[in-house]
Amino acid sequence: MIQAIVFFPLIGALVAGLLGRIIGHRTSEYLTTGLLIVSALLAWVVFSGYWFAPAEAEASVTKVEILRWVTSGPLELNWILRVDTLTAVMLVVVTTVSSLVHVYSIGYMADDPYRARFFAYLSLFTFAMLMLVTADNFLQMFFGWEGVGLMSYLLIGFWYTRPSANAAAIKAFVVNRVGDFGFALGIFAAFMVLGHLGFDDAFAAVAGQAGKTMHFLSWDFDAMTVVCLLLFMGAMGKSAQFLLHTWLPDAMEGPTPVSALIHAATMVTAGVFMVARLSPMFDASPFAMSVVFTVGAITAFFAATVGLVQNDIKRVIAYSTCSQLGYMFVALGAGVYSAGIFHLFTHAFFKALLFLGAGSVIHAMHHEQDMRNMGGLAKKIPRTYWMMLIGTLALTGVGIPGTPLGFAGFFSKDAIIETAYAVGGNLGTFGFWALVIAAMFTSFYSWRLIHLTFHGEARWGHAHAPADAHDHSSHAEPDTDHGHSHEPHESPNVMLVPLYVLAAGAVLAGVVWHENFFGHAEEITEFFKGAVTVSTERMEAAHAVPVLVSWSATIAMLIGFGAAWYMYMVDKAAPARLAAANPGLYKFLLNKWYFDELYDLIFVRPANYLGTALWKGFDDWLVDQTIVEGLGHRVRDVTNRVVKLQSGYLYHYAFVMLIGIALLLTWVIVSAGLLG
Repeated sequence: MIQAIVFFPLIGALVAGLLGRIIGHRTSEYLTTGLLIVSALLAWVVFSGYWFAPAEAEASVTKVEILRWVTSGPLELNWILRVDTLTAVMLVVVTTVSSLVHVYSIGYMADDPYRARFFAYLSLFTFAMLMLVTADNFLQMFFGWEGVGLMSYLLIGFWYTRPSANAAAIKAFVVNRVGDFGFALGIFAAFMVLGHLGFDDAFAAVAGQAGKTMHFLSWDFDAMTVVCLLLFMGAMGKSAQFLLHTWLPDAMEGPTPVSALIHAATMVTAGVFMVARLSPMFDASPFAMSVVFTVGAITAFFAATVGLVQNDIKRVIAYSTCSQLGYMFVALGAGVYSAGIFHLFTHAFFKALLFLGAGSVIHAMHHEQDMRNMGGLAKKIPRTYWMMLIGTLALTGVGIPGTPLGFAGFFSKDAIIETAYAVGGNLGTFGFWALVIAAMFTSFYSWRLIHLTFHGEARWGHAHAPADAHDHSSHAEPDTDHGHSHEPHESPNVMLVPLYVLAAGAVLAGVVWHENFFGHAEEITEFFKGAVTVSTERMEAAHAVPVLVSWSATIAMLIGFGAAWYMYMVDKAAPARLAAANPGLYKFLLNKWYFDELYDLIFVRPANYLGTALWKGFDDWLVDQTIVEGLGHRVRDVTNRVVKLQSGYLYHYAFVMLIGIALLLTWVIVSAGLLG
């Protein structure tokens, strides 16, 4: 069964990619989508075995050997599909969201002439992610890790005729290479320190590394800290954490289904999964755990502040993804791995719902993405409106603490905030307040999106933009929606049905699986069966926080909702006044803390200068002009002159021979006279 789950997407990708022109676009769409749906159904079957009857499960880990892979001296690595509770959760997330994105894309990409290739890319992306989450060793994980990086490049730049899409694809690829460099070094360091690349053997060797150091230059560092920090560097790139986050918003240049797949189920969750998978290693380094916690808290706060002023509907949701990933890493850094995976699980449903809902809005608006040119769409596209509303309720964490009443994000996000508070000390206080403030900002920009897009007066009949956002207009997706009037219209059922399924997950995923991920430590231990480490002490501390802490996220959500309602529904001039009163802060947030400009100054321009110098100075002047054209010309001139001596006339050669004999005789006579 596990082989079918993993390899069905690969089969679909190969057939659609290699034979798409022969079998046609429609057949390619149905084939890849059908195989993904089957894969998703099988994934739910596997997951149900761990969910319904975890105590009766045959084994905590099931391994399916595919083939012998690497044999080099004592190193032997087989290609093995590893299935445990953590893998089962990820299989459900990846295949469910991917299959729904495939279905949605049948309608969304209906007019694209290269949609067979698009579906092949989607399926191959899914296969790469499935290889990552089923990996049984570091090398196999690296294969899937690089696979999703490659496919993200191809999908983000799918509309390759657009310079902005090409630039975004290159940016994503380059930034991820920075993180992947650290990840590769982390794998090398893990092999050097632990002596194994297989996960089970490596985890067993961790205990023996306590107190051991790694010498570098003139310093000695804790060995496990070095390994974990290098591995986390890879997670920062893939999961768009602070400093390596700049690629994620630009990834919106790809088609909207790509955004949903990357942000909800595949690439950005790879880093979270990796840290959770390697939890026995990270537990051995308290310093590395503190770094993970701190970076996650900063990311959650930073991305939420930038999302406050964005005008592109997809970019608002993109920064929301970046912020929510920060929440997940806070939970991982606190050592409550199940809470981080819980938020990954619920986030997949409501974030895919929001992205696909945004795609439905863009489809209705004939590929307009700027919220300043929308408004009043609730009556025009009511089903999309209600789906977006459900996604927003889940993202902002609407629910009643202490009761089973709440949307998916309410349960998982509140669990992480309580976990952060339970860490205690300065670190816990910082993380707690960063997440609470981020929750308030999340509520504000989420409801701002709803109000600007669906409520108020219609602005799509004429060019109009609110005064709170006067620049940085968005780039709309290519208009392939021919044959429709300019009046906004509801999306077809093939695009709406996936929204209904995701909406059900956004409503139910939290309350149904809360006890499995954030209940009593005994239940979580029984559910995960060693797939991640479970600390009873940390879990009990998270459950024992004061009542006000449990209500903090709800209070923050209500404040954000009230502020958005007042500024965009009651006093609509308030945003303009606020922006005018704080122009520096407004531009700072609008320009995303100037990270792109800073990186351009520090890295891009010097790299361009160096490249230009090597190109103009080394290649053009030294190689081409001096060596090839300079020395080459001199050699050619000499040979041209020497060639003229070969006249082909016999008397010329006889004359030269006589001169040579005369010179030889002269030399002999002179030499003899000197010797005498």
